[in-house]
Amino acid sequence: MIFKQLFLGFSIFLSAFVTNIVVAAGPNAKIEQLSWMTGNWAGALGPNQLEENWIAVEGRSLAAMVRMTGGDATSMFEMITIEEEAGSLVLHIQQWDPGFKPRTSGAQRMELREITASSVLFDAIGDEGGMKSLGYSHPENDVFIIHVEQASGAKIDINLSARSIW
Repeated sequence: MIFKQLFLGFSIFLSAFVTNIVVAAGPNAKIEQLSWMTGNWAGALGPNQLEENWIAVEGRSLAAMVRMTGGDATSMFEMITIEEEAGSLVLHIQQWDPGFKPRTSGAQRMELREITASSVLFDAIGDEGGMKSLGYSHPENDVFIIHVEQASGAKIDINLSARSIW
């Protein structure tokens, strides 16, 4: 009986201890490594224009407001955040139709797969959202490329250019 109580007590302790440990799922990274993403980027996506506005790194996070327009109308809004978590980076992304109608029940979570001085790649965690992976690269001063792998496995690169909105 005492052995059973000790085992149960140890099991509860171990369970509580393990759930309080957060392990970085991706490689070690700091949000400052993504400061190259800051700026206003725009480019064609079929007949539409995609615009990404990345605000400066602050408070261990980076964020973007994205808008797709075409035919004198807005067809989509998107919010992206990248945050430091457990020594790595995590991206959250969610899209809305006009009228702030969410396209999904919640944000899609993505964890860092790889990071370089001018590129970053995240993998989807769970089934929420329509992307398998999402990445960004900055191969030239005025060039910003979005790398999307859809849940179906189809891949697309979206080329954007630097743009001043001031």
